Amino acid sequence: MAFRNSNVEEKEYSENLVALNRVSKTVKGGRVARFAALMVVGDGNGHVGAGLGKATEVPEAIRKGIEDAKKNMITVSLKGTTIPHQVTGVFGAGRVLLKPAAPGTGIIAGSKVRMVLEAAGIKNIRAKCLRSNNPVNVVRATMEGLKELRSANDVAKVRDLSVDDVKGGASR
Repeated sequence: MAFRNSNVEEKEYSENLVALNRVSKTVKGGRVARFAALMVVGDGNGHVGAGLGKATEVPEAIRKGIEDAKKNMITVSLKGTTIPHQVTGVFGAGRVLLKPAAPGTGIIAGSKVRMVLEAAGIKNIRAKCLRSNNPVNVVRATMEGLKELRSANDVAKVRDLSVDDVKGGASR
């Protein structure tokens, strides 16, 4: 029964194929070809994950990528339909700048970053890829940026202050 319940939970995630690469390794007998699938999984409500799967067949690589993405799920701090503050995510040579946007702006981002943000349920945001345009580095940099986001409530708990003090409402 527990196995059946886990399948029900899997159905609520959207799964997106970000990139599919044909990779090869040279061995004694020649080249061995495989496929690498970069997958993004999210529930559209602040939970998103990214994973990489490698296999000799494409469907198997996609399945492995989805499993890896579900293992690497994170919870994103949201402020309405956008993010609470500007952040830059860095992974390898990839850098992604994420800026909050007013309602009605939509997702202004490149295709790889857009897939991650849509899976996370962010509706209004501006993003720019800086330096690398390698899909793996861009997706991982976006995930790193989303991990760094902190809401006013999170900051207030860490500092033992009220939310108004954190926002600068009370002067000392």
